[in-house]
Amino acid sequence: MKARFALKGVVMGAGGVVAMSAFAQSSVTLYGSVDTGLAYSSSQTSLGSTSGGKSAVRMSQGVWNASKFGLLGTEDLGNGLKTIFRLESGFNSADGGQQYVNAMFGRAAYVGLTHPVYGTLTAGRTYAAYYQALSRYSPTNVLSGYFGAHPGDLDGLDTGYRANSTIVYQSPTFHGVTVYGSYSLGGVPGSLNTGSTLAGALQYEVGPIGAAVAFQRTNNSTPNGGPWGANSTMSNNGAQQGVSAVTNGYQTAQAQQRFAVDGMYKFNSNLDVSLVYSNVQYIPGIRSAFTDTAIFNTGGVVLHWKPAVAFDLGFGYSYTRATRANGVTSSASYQQFNLAQYYSLSKRTGLYALEAYQRAGGQTLGTAGKAQIINARATIGDGFNGTPSSSRSQFAAGAGIVHRF
Repeated sequence: MKARFALKGVVMGAGGVVAMSAFAQSSVTLYGSVDTGLAYSSSQTSLGSTSGGKSAVRMSQGVWNASKFGLLGTEDLGNGLKTIFRLESGFNSADGGQQYVNAMFGRAAYVGLTHPVYGTLTAGRTYAAYYQALSRYSPTNVLSGYFGAHPGDLDGLDTGYRANSTIVYQSPTFHGVTVYGSYSLGGVPGSLNTGSTLAGALQYEVGPIGAAVAFQRTNNSTPNGGPWGANSTMSNNGAQQGVSAVTNGYQTAQAQQRFAVDGMYKFNSNLDVSLVYSNVQYIPGIRSAFTDTAIFNTGGVVLHWKPAVAFDLGFGYSYTRATRANGVTSSASYQQFNLAQYYSLSKRTGLYALEAYQRAGGQTLGTAGKAQIINARATIGDGFNGTPSSSRSQFAAGAGIVHRF
């Protein structure tokens, strides 16, 4: 539903209400999506547990598209300059609950200015420059994040990493090149750096070729590491984002650092291939539960094919390997295979099916950090971050319906 209206400039006074002539045009768009289905996993247990895994069938939601609604607005200020804003709220279509507790617009809440010559500047809760540049070629566009993100969404290529108190700049596109930069203020007294997030990125797209390179560093607002601080800008109401069986032992990091390169080549309108490489580092402080920087390298490929107008098919593979550190003698590794099928019933409604298998190897750290070395366990995509397998293998499949408005 889209509502467009002209601002009339209303003056309130003792004599009543007087309408003034319009100087600018505004538009506000109500948008959203509802996504519900069923998901099966061959083994799942609670995060931090290494036993007791059982198969499970559950109602899933927000798999292909997040279940959400939002308001997107613009006001034309003249000479190409516009005010923009976005307020976006997520909900659970399986039980009606709010996605983020105590954060009605936890998915997005920002306002800013945009100009075709000078670029776009926004402020609020939004994605950092890292994700904004890389997301165009992310594997989650074809495979979903729930099943198709790299294990635990370790490299932040799905939509789960949002930053509070963030200023983002996006340049105009010049000869195919777009520049992104962002800084998120932790707001900790006496320190500009504590709890902050700094990100920068470049994106290039001309003809059938597109690519992006990005860097991001997020600092824990707890000085010198330890439990993730409530003032950390990369948080959901104070909770650390992206915690999974892959990173559970490194939650007390002083900082998280991500570097990634991804890209796509379009053979034609029906066939494309995308590639990604990422390097993720969990950097300890003196109060962290581990002592050596944990480094994860991931490579992935996705093939996307449209055999007919209404059908989309996808295949993906990724390999993640950690370095040997913190007493681990056999470094953790994760191989993930994905299949995706989507059928369009209309422009707004579709049916989807997804399948994934992951095999983990080596060792990693448990909840206690360096004091608890355990066998690495499988955790497909980011839909099973809180319910990983209790073993090295996990198979998952799901199907559902999504409607966009």
